[in-house]
Amino acid sequence: MPAIVTDQFRILNANNFVESVENTNNSYYVFIGLPNPKGAPTLVGYGRSNEWNSDGKTPAPIDSFSYRAHTGDTMMFGKKVSSANIRRIIRRVDWTSGKKYEIYRDDYSAENQSPQTKANRLYDANYYVLNSDFKVYTCIDNGSTGENPLGNVSEDEPTFTDLEPSKAGNSGDGYLWKYLFTVSPSDIIKFDSTEYITVPNNWSTSTDAQIAAVRDNGNSDINQNQIKHVYIENGGSDYTDGNGQEVDIIGDGTGAKARVDIVNNKIVDVTVSAGGKGYTYAQVDLDSLQKGSLESLSDPAKLIPIIPPGLGHGNDIYTELGTDKVIVYARFDDTTNDFPTNTKFSQVGIVKNPTKVGTNSIYSDNTYSSLQGFKFTSVSGTPEIGEEISQLLTIDNPNKIATGFIASYDKETKVLKYFRDRSLHFNETTKDQTDRVGIDTSGRIFQFETSSSVVKGKTSSFTGTIDQTQNTATTNPSGSKLINLGVNFTNGLSESEINKGSGEVIYLDNRPEILRNSRQKEDIKIILEF
Repeated sequence: MPAIVTDQFRILNANNFVESVENTNNSYYVFIGLPNPKGAPTLVGYGRSNEWNSDGKTPAPIDSFSYRAHTGDTMMFGKKVSSANIRRIIRRVDWTSGKKYEIYRDDYSAENQSPQTKANRLYDANYYVLNSDFKVYTCIDNGSTGENPLGNVSEDEPTFTDLEPSKAGNSGDGYLWKYLFTVSPSDIIKFDSTEYITVPNNWSTSTDAQIAAVRDNGNSDINQNQIKHVYIENGGSDYTDGNGQEVDIIGDGTGAKARVDIVNNKIVDVTVSAGGKGYTYAQVDLDSLQKGSLESLSDPAKLIPIIPPGLGHGNDIYTELGTDKVIVYARFDDTTNDFPTNTKFSQVGIVKNPTKVGTNSIYSDNTYSSLQGFKFTSVSGTPEIGEEISQLLTIDNPNKIATGFIASYDKETKVLKYFRDRSLHFNETTKDQTDRVGIDTSGRIFQFETSSSVVKGKTSSFTGTIDQTQNTATTNPSGSKLINLGVNFTNGLSESEINKGSGEVIYLDNRPEILRNSRQKEDIKIILEF
């Protein structure tokens, strides 16, 4: 049976997501991970590829439990998403002099496409604009009629902040604009995009004076000014000449009226004089303007009152503008050692509600490190990011080998951070669970230990001796500068701040490998479409 998922369901999902992020019981984080997406043959597999960094060859993420678990293994660090870093967004439509824009209509469809863009739905039509001052307006009228369906070119840039629809200038271009909101300077800087416009959060509850004024003015239950425009599909004939003749707009609402101008028995202009309230459909009652009976009219007029969204224009801009997309922002810089600069990453994602290590409690700090680490007293050689490391164990599992991959190494502090994933323990030839010699040991995960046994690099052949006296989150390698290591160390070892694989990975993006350094910042903008 024919069925659709409506635009309003998509908008609802976007609203629900934003509200979920803003809920203090939840913790959402933008994370980065996978510092070794390619390289030696043993690293290939598990959704990776030797061609990972080649143009168009980066493999797409896989939506499976197994792949998401692997993502949890290779995750490195995350930054919490706050209400300040999430916005609903809409397509960017810039106002440009000499360009035509479409009017807001409630009836665009496959059977009634928008005149210019041929959109099958309102939200794909160019019925709103962003001006040069980052003010957003809905187009109420563009001079279009049934005889001129494309309307006129726009010559006057709207710049006003009037609550009621207004003309922008004196060119007579026929445009009527409804001011909605102004994008804040902070949003312009943080979320700047050539493709999207950010929409204010919490429109229905905002105490911002300008937002509240627009919102309340659009509430026709209070102001009774719902309908703003009547479209002349056909001016007809056989109507009594005269200007400003007031008639009723009838339908399932009440109180709306229009003034009609008639020249040479033809309706040439209609102006809404009272918007009324409660309309979902309407029509103009022209009985009083007919020269004869309706039956005798050879060319009856067709006037279409345009029904605004909800209670009126500006009352609910999420419905009016179709905010079914959300942008999430995070900045990664060197302000915390949770985010080492001397690393690489190839995955970006969003995780919901990871748990604090060793507990079932939702992690809530501003940042987390999901890596484990060593603090060395001395290092011989130069560790390489992504290479495999090992340690011959001597205490709890004597003669067994602990393994991992290097995520970062800080030469100044002598702190190495690492992660482990299944590629260390699966069959090295087939890269899966195929039986092999030594599976009883190489297939097991053994923890690194605090001992005199060195940590070795498989590729670089570096060796590092663990500092068994390191029991703080700081170090003073030069004797003059105390450095925060970001995480606590116990006998030279540090643990992840979250439980491995905890939380729900709700977004994942594979990227060509990005190398971090101390002179750069990464601004990550994730666009979610519902």
